[in-house]
Amino acid sequence: MPFGSLDGLKLIEINQDLYRNIVSLRISQDLFDDLSDDPADWKAAVDLEMLHKPIQYESQNPVINRPFEDAEFISAIQFPFDNWSQSRFSRGQFGIWYGSPELETTIYETVHHWRNGFLADTGLENMEGISVERRIHQVYCSSAIIDLLPKKIDWPELRSGNYTHCQTLGEKLHREGHPGLWTPSARCNGTNAAMLVPRVLSNPRTHCYLTYCIEGGGVTIKRDLHSTLLRIE
Repeated sequence: MPFGSLDGLKLIEINQDLYRNIVSLRISQDLFDDLSDDPADWKAAVDLEMLHKPIQYESQNPVINRPFEDAEFISAIQFPFDNWSQSRFSRGQFGIWYGSPELETTIYETVHHWRNGFLADTGLENMEGISVERRIHQVYCSSAIIDLLPKKIDWPELRSGNYTHCQTLGEKLHREGHPGLWTPSARCNGTNAAMLVPRVLSNPRTHCYLTYCIEGGGVTIKRDLHSTLLRIE
C-alpha cells in the first residue's frame, strides 16, 4: 500500500493521559515587572489582561480557579492550535498538538528539536553548560484516532528526517476532519499522538519540571538540580 493510503488502517481508541513537554520556567516570573517598580501596577496590568482574554471554558468555581485553569489550558492544550508552525505533519498551515503516552519519548523528541533545531540555528548546539527549563503536563485524551504503528516498517517516511510525505498526509487528515493519529516516534522506540483538534483534549495538569543541559558532549536531563533522570548522548 503506498504511503498515505488509508486503506486497511484501523482506528485506535485513546482514553488516557498523554504527556505534553513544553518550554517553561521552574520558578515563574512577573511578566510586567519591567514596566514599573510598583507591584500595584503589575497587578493592574494582570487584571487588564485577564479582562480581555477569552474564556476557554466555565469552571465550577470560576472566581477561584479560572485564572489558573485558563493559563494551564492555554499552555498545555491550546497554544499549538493558535500558534501554527512547521512540524512532521504540518507545513505550518494549521496547528498540531503533539504528546506521548511515555514521558521518556517526549524527552527524546524535545531534546532533538532543541539541540538540532533551535540551538543549531545559532551555532550553540555544542556549547557546554547551556541549558533550558521545561514543564511536563499530563493531558487527558479521549478520541478514536488513526493508528499508524502497524506501518512503522512499511512506511519508513514516518521516522525520516524528510517530512514531505508526512506533511501531505497531515494536510489530508486535517482537511477531512480527522481528530488525530497515533504514530511511531522518530527519536526512540516510543509512540506519539499528533492531535488535529483541541476538543478531544482536556484536564491539563502539571506533572513535573525538567532541566536539559549540554554536558560532556551529550544532554543531561534532570528532574531536580541534584539527580540525573536521563542522559542522551
